[in-house]
Amino acid sequence: MKLKRFMALGMAAVMTMSLTACGGSGDKPATGSTDTDNKTASNDNTAAGSDAADGGADAAAGGLTYAGIKLGEDYTDITTTIKWMHHKTDRVEDGTLQGYIDEFNKVYPNITVEQEGITDYAETALLRLPTGDWGDIMFIPSIDMVDLETYFIPYGSVAEMSELINFADNWKFQDQCYGVGYMANAQGVLYNKKVFADAGITDLPKTPDEFIADLQLIKDNTDAIPLYTNYAAGWTMGGAWDGYLGAITTGDTAWLNQKFTHTAEPFKDNGDGTGAYALYKILYDAVAQGLTEEDYTTTDWEGCKGMINRGEIGTMVLGSWAVAQMKAAGDNPDDIGYMPFPISIGGKQYATAGPDYCYGINKESSAENQAAAMVFVKWMVEESGWCDFEGGYPVSKTADTSFVFDGVEVVNNDSAPEDEADLMNQMNAESELNFNAGGDSRVMAIVEAAAQGTPYDDLVAEWTQKWNDAQSALGVEVNN
Repeated sequence: MKLKRFMALGMAAVMTMSLTACGGSGDKPATGSTDTDNKTASNDNTAAGSDAADGGADAAAGGLTYAGIKLGEDYTDITTTIKWMHHKTDRVEDGTLQGYIDEFNKVYPNITVEQEGITDYAETALLRLPTGDWGDIMFIPSIDMVDLETYFIPYGSVAEMSELINFADNWKFQDQCYGVGYMANAQGVLYNKKVFADAGITDLPKTPDEFIADLQLIKDNTDAIPLYTNYAAGWTMGGAWDGYLGAITTGDTAWLNQKFTHTAEPFKDNGDGTGAYALYKILYDAVAQGLTEEDYTTTDWEGCKGMINRGEIGTMVLGSWAVAQMKAAGDNPDDIGYMPFPISIGGKQYATAGPDYCYGINKESSAENQAAAMVFVKWMVEESGWCDFEGGYPVSKTADTSFVFDGVEVVNNDSAPEDEADLMNQMNAESELNFNAGGDSRVMAIVEAAAQGTPYDDLVAEWTQKWNDAQSALGVEVNN
């Protein structure tokens, strides 16, 4: 069960957003140089910071910090080759990443960047990480926070990094930031603007009832599929719908990671279109009312990209990471829109956002390569525009962005208490419900039940029983 949970979390990091966690405190803050002279990294080829038994800020040679680097001015005399391991094989094939590297080399012509795109990244990265022989930059896989200082150097203190980037505490240990996102994901709904206009929809839906009514308008007034489930792909089910649990559907940032495991009836009907009950009922009602594809078993993940671009699909429930793919799939990129999830709490809508994979810099690299790697990471985050190109929620607080979520409060789900850091994993394993951890079959069962006429409340009762049994088995204190 531990292996199953571990790999599920790794895959979730690829598809949606990284899990937020807290480390300890008490380490020294990073102390980077603030002079204006050109910085020169040491040419020592030994592992930078290998003498720093305490890790933390001293693990970066010469006081190297992200905040201390002035792009275009510092480290311009470095001549070296760095290697970057990542999962973006599609951006290798279409030349996007090489294009960014070419632009980077206009500023830093002597830093050669080699990249390795890996299809089964979540598994491969975990296997190669302990060897140290993977290059200089990798996207951090699913590891424990305490292991960060073993494999990576810090970018600086969380407080210092928070001035420059969002989600500086996503990969932190002892108040040091070890990971910087290449992009972030927000949780909402993809839609085709032209389909909405043709259907007569003038205002975006803010409640489940409004959303279902709009799907009916699409069915009545256009030839588009109102909601495309992507059932057959599997990962697009639990990996997508579970992402809206928590603050989006409750307005409570503590619900998902602090209250959920202790709640006796977390799936009950609140009667006001909020909570987990309302979330999954949107999918059930859409299928039951014939507002999805005719045969859910024949959905096509690759094919749906062109379909929504051409206006053959009205909506899809996916994270904002999918926006760029849908825009690139045809001749109508401007028709692709992204809206907040249609649930309101007290008249207010919420969205959660968090980083996708985060850049980590190898602790075993030479000091020179560490400096070159950090320069490259900072350039990619602040200057390349890659995050915006992918339709991502912004990571950099200084870079331009086109991401807009009007009238929505963007929040983060609070982390679990340190003494319950693994409780959700235990509940998922014991109940086999796997919320936010590969629960594809559970969400797929909603589609099947709706198509077969099985009452939605029967599913909810089954989930509740499994949840309560898991609470009893694990001795979890339950609150009504």
